[in-house]
Amino acid sequence: MAEHLTAQQTAELAARAKAVRRSIVAMVTEAKSGHPGGSLSAADILTTLYFAVMNISPETARDPGRDRFVLSKGHAAPVLYATLAEKGFFPKEELLTLRQINSRLQGHPEMKNIPGVEMSTGSLGQGLSAACGMALGGKLSRADYRVYAVLGDGELEEGMIWESAMFAAHYKLDNLTAFVDFNGLQIDGPVSEVMSPLPIPEKWRAFNWHVLEIDGHDYNAIYDAVQTAKTVQGKPTMIVAHTVKGKGVGKMENVAEWHGKAPSREECELFLADLED
Repeated sequence: MAEHLTAQQTAELAARAKAVRRSIVAMVTEAKSGHPGGSLSAADILTTLYFAVMNISPETARDPGRDRFVLSKGHAAPVLYATLAEKGFFPKEELLTLRQINSRLQGHPEMKNIPGVEMSTGSLGQGLSAACGMALGGKLSRADYRVYAVLGDGELEEGMIWESAMFAAHYKLDNLTAFVDFNGLQIDGPVSEVMSPLPIPEKWRAFNWHVLEIDGHDYNAIYDAVQTAKTVQGKPTMIVAHTVKGKGVGKMENVAEWHGKAPSREECELFLADLED
């Protein structure tokens, strides 16, 4: 694997991320419900992981040596579904069945019926625990796969997160790399006002994690941070990714209202045009 992304790889990731964002807006609009803001903020992280980092594909989805990904903030399911469809796990047309009766694509990821979903998530705090279990399993079986997880910054208000933080450090899970999607907003407003988890990097360092801070919309920064995490021994790594809620859609950016609100048809057309620009 290259030490840094090439200009061509970066351009390809940008194109993939744009497609993922367009799918997010379209599918949430069609469903008339969902969580677009935090899905859009995490799009660059998932795109980089699935298209430049992880050893995973539709063909290797059951390979014991595959890398694992857990979306701990399960309400952001649209970004995971859109990324999996972009990767070829299921047809993109299926994205428009989000939250519909008899659809596989429920409002939160479900591992039994959706190809590529490693863990059912949605009860905030539990996804990181599952990722810890996967990482410990890899250690015990001497496997060389790696585990990745994405957490919400509001999710850090859950006590279970900090139990997992202790667990991962205690068992020296250096095959675990997690991200905090630090967009600063949750459904009720700024995380600093609802139940402040700040300062985030210092907390994870105190729990004996290796901590990196990056721009969560910079593909090279995301990629380089993950590569650095692979060199860390005896500690899990937390990448605190500074992001923008609703990234890519001007009228959604940094607006808490779009945490769990679906666009109208008219808004959808405007937002898709915004993404194209």
